[in-house]
Amino acid sequence: MNDIQAGDGARYMTELFSEKNKNGLTRDLIEALFPMFEEASAGAIAVDGQSRITWINSSYSHLLGLGDPARVIGKPVRQLIPQTRMPEVVESGKPLLLDIMEHNQQQLVVTRLPYYDESGRIVGAVAFVLYDDLQPLTPLVSKYRRLHQDLAAARKALAKKVRGTRYSLGDFVGASPAALEVKRRARLAAGREMPVLLLGETGTGKEVLAQAIHTVSARADKPFVGVNVAAIPDNLLEAEFFGVAPGAYTGADRRTRDGKFQLANGGTLFLDEVGDMPLPLQAKLLRALQEGEIEPLGSNKIERVDVRVIAATSRNLEAMIAEGSFRSDLYYRLNVLEIPIPPLRDRLADLGVLCESLLGEICEGLELRGEITDAGVSALGSYDWPGNIRELRNVLERALTMGEEGGILDADAVFKVLPRSSARPVSSLTPQPVRPLAQTLADAEGQAIEEALVASRGNRTRAAKLLGISRSVLYEKLAKLS
Repeated sequence: MNDIQAGDGARYMTELFSEKNKNGLTRDLIEALFPMFEEASAGAIAVDGQSRITWINSSYSHLLGLGDPARVIGKPVRQLIPQTRMPEVVESGKPLLLDIMEHNQQQLVVTRLPYYDESGRIVGAVAFVLYDDLQPLTPLVSKYRRLHQDLAAARKALAKKVRGTRYSLGDFVGASPAALEVKRRARLAAGREMPVLLLGETGTGKEVLAQAIHTVSARADKPFVGVNVAAIPDNLLEAEFFGVAPGAYTGADRRTRDGKFQLANGGTLFLDEVGDMPLPLQAKLLRALQEGEIEPLGSNKIERVDVRVIAATSRNLEAMIAEGSFRSDLYYRLNVLEIPIPPLRDRLADLGVLCESLLGEICEGLELRGEITDAGVSALGSYDWPGNIRELRNVLERALTMGEEGGILDADAVFKVLPRSSARPVSSLTPQPVRPLAQTLADAEGQAIEEALVASRGNRTRAAKLLGISRSVLYEKLAKLS
């Protein structure tokens, strides 16, 4: 085929399913293609305009465990194949040329195509199973993973060379009301030049949020410089912040050494654990913020700087002001917009999505796929998390290392590595009124059912498995509770 013919062919395939062309594949063309596709595939099926099965070959029926093909004709396709996307193809008229469908722990590579009648009306869809095993696609998947790993490594290397950010707002994971409020305030902060004060316990993600604010702000293309005040000795803090002039002290370099303010000029300076800053430096920091100018150590020269400050602390600054260890004027200068970040124990609803995100990071670049069951997530919810998300990551990494289930973390795998201290209190020793045993048992059963439904995210089949009862028994108990 020459270039013109190839171009015509590509254009024809592009226009075949376009909005302008409602003729697409007709029934006659489908019937002509069927023998070839059926022979080359592991199964084939057709549905009508209401997504009811009109035909299925014996190999596909056997693969799905449906038995005699004649018995399923006329039934809704989703009733027999819950994960199918055939109704989506029928409704949209757009093909799904390559998709992976899971059915009964099988992974099937499927192609789905709509077909039309003579008037251009969608009258159904057909699907062919290209592979009933992902093994033939292993080279392609491996190549994709290698490219993804190379890209991640390149990004990390670039982040080390350039003073930039690694995190965006999407990296602050969570969909609970508390997490959404944090993100709302972060977007508000990103759109303004005001100082921001992040308040939260250690490990809650303060630096992630600081970088995210910078990334979506007007200063995103400028430097982001972070400094942990608690990690620097008091006698070196002034030089670290404001720089050093040549020969400022014995043994000093003859060259000028820039401080964090100079390095962050035009961008964002992140002051982590600002509550650990000694009082003498607090006064100099306040002047730098108010006047927009600094004086390097050992120099008489004033330098103008344009820096947006984001501060963070795990300490109670208001209590420190009361006891005289933190300046009130600096506090009000830093706390123009306050963003409290709740501890993990106050947003346990985010445990599931946090585990999914953290397991993805932990397993990146490894020949391992980390997953956690609903029971595993529930087990994590029984702990108090004094170390918050940082501790959660350590627990997941430890569970994967010690696990024997191929990267699947269930409740047993979690409890093996979960610290026994700081457990969430489950009951009070205060005497309670005695109730009838039947009422106590009924309340306990209702609470257990509610917890199982929460852990399974509303999936009643999974909830029944967690409770160790059949689905029909669960429905009976739910009917009594309603």
